[in-house]
Amino acid sequence: MRLDKFICDCTGLTRSQAGKSIRQGLVSINGEPVKQAARQVSVTDQVELDGEPLQLIGPRYIMLHKPAGYVCANDDPEHPIVFTLLDEPLVERLHTVGRLDLDTTGLLLLTDDGQWSHRLSSPKHHVAKTYRVWTADPIPADAIAQFATGVMLRGEKEPTKPAQLELVATHEALLTIHEGRYHQVKRMFAAIGNKVERLHRERIGALQLPADLAEGEYRHLTVEEISLLV
Repeated sequence: MRLDKFICDCTGLTRSQAGKSIRQGLVSINGEPVKQAARQVSVTDQVELDGEPLQLIGPRYIMLHKPAGYVCANDDPEHPIVFTLLDEPLVERLHTVGRLDLDTTGLLLLTDDGQWSHRLSSPKHHVAKTYRVWTADPIPADAIAQFATGVMLRGEKEPTKPAQLELVATHEALLTIHEGRYHQVKRMFAAIGNKVERLHRERIGALQLPADLAEGEYRHLTVEEISLLV
């Protein structure tokens, strides 16, 4: 990798800013000052900028317990965005893996690895997502069979793929879906004449939101957790 690109990837500086630092003699490789922006950097080289060692940032795999009231967007004129909850360098390089609605809480993944997020969010891979749902009206027992068969959503040409519904209480259930249509969970309950009052995502694939991760908090996934999703 070129030295100037390496510095950009480590710091967030622009290519021109990195080049200026190099020309000013602020950069060294393995203790030796370097003034050539095109100098190649290997994984074993120790690069320093103004005496501070540099290290490549990423790839990063983060789980966030999303609170209600935050949007999964890079900018929004009316509501706070989920990225403001992160204390991370170069946060602008991160993106959400799919989205949760403004009023939906629970497990949200963020990463700077585009291939990883594409695999998780692509309809082709059918990654399961489990939601805890609270409804306005009692959930009928026959909803289990209806969701297992698939329901026709308003404005759609094909029914939903088979989903698993587990009744927890009269107005509460766990729903596992294997696709990600727009507002799918809310629209599925609307299709059977009910309204979702509250929605919380508990699981993506085999990865469950930890009970000790409070709303608004986040942490990086462990190697074992990442392996659950690939």
